[in-house]
Amino acid sequence: MTLAIFAGSLLGLMALGIPVAFSLIGCGLALMFYLGLTDPPIVVLNMWDGANSYPLLAIPFFMLAGEFMNAGGLTRRIIAMSSAWIGHIRGGLGYVTVFAAVIMASLSGSALADTASLAAVLFPMMRDAGYNRSRSVGLIASGGVIAPVIPPSMGMIIFGVSGGVSITKLFLAGIVPGVLMGLGIMVAWRWCIKSDLMEAEPKASYETRFKATRDAFWALVMPVVVIGGLKAGFFTPTEAAVIAAIYCLFVGMFIYREIPAKKIYPLVISAGETTAVVMFMAAAAAVSAWLITAANIPQDVAHILQPLIPHPRLLTFVLIALGMVIGMGLDMTPTILIMTPVLMPIVRMAGIDPIYFAVLFIMNCSIGLVTPPVGTVLNVVCNVTRVPMSDAIKGVLPFMIAEYGVLLLLVIFPQIVLVPLNWMAP
Repeated sequence: MTLAIFAGSLLGLMALGIPVAFSLIGCGLALMFYLGLTDPPIVVLNMWDGANSYPLLAIPFFMLAGEFMNAGGLTRRIIAMSSAWIGHIRGGLGYVTVFAAVIMASLSGSALADTASLAAVLFPMMRDAGYNRSRSVGLIASGGVIAPVIPPSMGMIIFGVSGGVSITKLFLAGIVPGVLMGLGIMVAWRWCIKSDLMEAEPKASYETRFKATRDAFWALVMPVVVIGGLKAGFFTPTEAAVIAAIYCLFVGMFIYREIPAKKIYPLVISAGETTAVVMFMAAAAAVSAWLITAANIPQDVAHILQPLIPHPRLLTFVLIALGMVIGMGLDMTPTILIMTPVLMPIVRMAGIDPIYFAVLFIMNCSIGLVTPPVGTVLNVVCNVTRVPMSDAIKGVLPFMIAEYGVLLLLVIFPQIVLVPLNWMAP
């Protein structure tokens, strides 16, 4: 009964058009009244505890780093370097898109920010070069959703706090799956363009290539600093976020000189507005998470899935399929906040490595950002490029299938995630 009240109240409130954060609070209140817990301070205290988390402090700083990265010219230089090295290959701008997406993912960790930047710069180039418009939009969107998988990742920070797992290990475990997503998209792109008539771009000279690489050097250093520092244990993910923000600001102001002092305040406000939405949602989710535990909902779900618990791989596949369905209707952050408290006890009960499952779950939520009918990232690309959503859906399908193929590969072969993690973990 408690499971029905939880799901019914949450879905019912969302169906009425109430924002997800308020729906989570309403869902918690419904469970409170059902359990006979009518003490209002419970809601306030849990919201406070949900937001009062040191690891969550990384979110505003990584958001700020992303703002400084885009405003400071780091994004543009990464794309220019990628184009100089591989733009001459047939369909080269497609490979440039994916390569740039992987590098940018290691700088910001925000799918929306990365996708908007890629679309603004690369879509006009692809359109003018005669590339298929819908396919170009689909490629940019599918490349953008690599960002939450490769560190630093907002989704991994939220999952680490909600699920009680090491954020540092999550960051390190996401590197190989994120790169595999990029390779999978490239394979799909090569297959899609095999019958297209398109001319290759002129091959850049080595002088041009090295100049572009030299210009992008400072942008390429940041992921090395962040990931290297995490692996060596020099700093925590929260401290890494502060370092990333300061680094991007320094490069943008004093090296590339594209961030004037008067522009800092609007960038801080923009990052603050995005952070406020995420933090309020985290605070609201803490209410329902506490009541989910009090109502023994994880045990109810475990009872339903009891036949699968002795078969961890099959259980993983079922949970990923469940996440796939939920991801079609919910954005990444609410999906993580709602599902993590329910699924993690079952994952641990089945003996599945929590870090491994977290990476798969984050990948699943990321792909959900381009999955119709909601597809938040797909909407962003359509708004930037003015391409109809119906065309974007057709264009993204081959790349979405490729990403799900990589996810299935990781379900079948967990060692692809676990072996590199054991080597890289501090």
